[in-house]
Amino acid sequence: MPPADWTSDPMHVPALSFLAATQLTRLNPVDLIILLLYFGVVLFIGFYVKGSTNTSEEFFLAGREMTAWIAGLSFVSANLGSLELMGWAGAAYQYGILATHWYWIGAIPAMLFLGIVMMPFYYISKTHSVPGYLQLRFGEGARGLSAASFAFMTILMSGVNMYSMALVMKVVLGWDINFSIWVGAATVAIYVMLGGLRSAIINEVLQFVLIWAGAALIPILGLIEAGGWTNLKAQIARNIGSNDYTHLWSTLGHFKDNQMGINWVGIVFGLGAIISFGYWTTDFLVVQRVLSAHNLRAAKMAPVLGAAFKMAVPLIVIVPGLLALGVLRDPHTGALIHLVGENQIDATHPYSYNEVLPLMLIRYCGPGLLGLGITALVAGFMSGMAGNVSAFSTVWTYDIYGAYINKRASDKHYVLMGRWSTVIGMVISILTAYLVMKAASIMDYVQALFSFFIAPLFGTVILGMLWKRATNWGGFLGLLAGTASSVGMFIYTSTGSDAHKMQALSRIALSPDAQPMAENMFRALWSWLICVSVTVIVSLMTKPRPESELNGLVYGATVIPDDGATHLWQKPIFWAAVVFVVFVTLQFIFF
Repeated sequence: MPPADWTSDPMHVPALSFLAATQLTRLNPVDLIILLLYFGVVLFIGFYVKGSTNTSEEFFLAGREMTAWIAGLSFVSANLGSLELMGWAGAAYQYGILATHWYWIGAIPAMLFLGIVMMPFYYISKTHSVPGYLQLRFGEGARGLSAASFAFMTILMSGVNMYSMALVMKVVLGWDINFSIWVGAATVAIYVMLGGLRSAIINEVLQFVLIWAGAALIPILGLIEAGGWTNLKAQIARNIGSNDYTHLWSTLGHFKDNQMGINWVGIVFGLGAIISFGYWTTDFLVVQRVLSAHNLRAAKMAPVLGAAFKMAVPLIVIVPGLLALGVLRDPHTGALIHLVGENQIDATHPYSYNEVLPLMLIRYCGPGLLGLGITALVAGFMSGMAGNVSAFSTVWTYDIYGAYINKRASDKHYVLMGRWSTVIGMVISILTAYLVMKAASIMDYVQALFSFFIAPLFGTVILGMLWKRATNWGGFLGLLAGTASSVGMFIYTSTGSDAHKMQALSRIALSPDAQPMAENMFRALWSWLICVSVTVIVSLMTKPRPESELNGLVYGATVIPDDGATHLWQKPIFWAAVVFVVFVTLQFIFF
């Protein structure tokens, strides 16, 4: 395996003459028309649906009228923003096919679990948010803490999407990064403010189609150039000096056996069991889309359908990063191009891991196709922004403003507050976009956020749903302890001398060979264990609620209503089993 800093090895630095310009290409009139037409369509949708978002149910939950297909596509598309397109394409270049774990074991089991096990409780409780469920289950303390932490996280995540879109515009077109941030933010703020979740969902379905139409060009043309998957693997092995970059599981026996510096325990338990389940089952950004379904069966099917589409996403995200390792060369010298971390950029290495996707887009797309490809990227970023800001608006209005500031306002007033909080949330997101520039990579930043808030929240929610004995004080103090411990561990591994940081990382991840991504996974695991332990101990020491008060909130105290499926092919659990079999098969194929 090559050294960890192989990308900065002077023996591997190519001539970067074709990257030295301030921009890589210019849009011709056809490309510009495609991009402007997209902006026009999304704004039109916002104005068009404004008249059907007059009540809080319509504005925040799209009137609960969406079919399983619409809710499922929106469910996936809300997550198909910069985190997917830019972040994981860069991570695939940096870590190889190991990045695929965040799509398969880091998504599929959790999405199926959400649909089959958890959606009945979210849906029949008629809650508007995940913090709203915690209020019903554990009281105001747990609700307030989860709402505040979630609102903070969504604003920071929205900044990721803004920064990523601006980065694409800078690299590809030479546009000023500040101009791109403000234009993208203004467009999203307008259509979400006007049409609420209904507008966001309609645009997310449109964006899903555009993303696939545009982003699929890169893997198709790239694999043709490489001569197929087998030849690409051989090229990567020659270029990197190792074939570890194309193995999904076989290099995870020990931290030092793979470039990510992680082992199977961190992937299976930290990512697969904690971060994944925490994100897909408790992050209101995605759960909100499923709550818009028109009946219980649709609500259960939406995550199952979403999981089926999710398994295919690595084709348009991970493969471009792997292609860059194999075929991205300077057209003048033929030398292999090496990208670096965001904080390593200099005159010799002007582009980072995060810019893999736009660089590959330039490589393969000519006039017309370039406009479609750039529009696909912009659609992904705007989808991520819209998802975060609409979720923030809902949680702020219902779980912070309506719960603690103005409890007796009219429904009309809450809709107005939702519109204004959309604008305010977007302005704050713009400020946080500049924080992302300080991170070594987008995914380092994102995984740190998830371990702070998502992992302990999952511990609280899952105990609340599955354990009748969990008490209000147990839920609140467990969530507080889990969140505080995660932040504390991050500070412990991020401050002090370099020697202290390495020692702290090795203690958290249980190995001196662990790398930062492993620390993220193990920090999530420890914070979840702390949350669950505190919740159990405190619950056993405090008085539980009567079982009669837990109807509709906890398994064992709730009669789950029939979802209306009469035939096997109509049952969500049947399709969940089909998806799971395909998921397991893929693990063996790419082992």
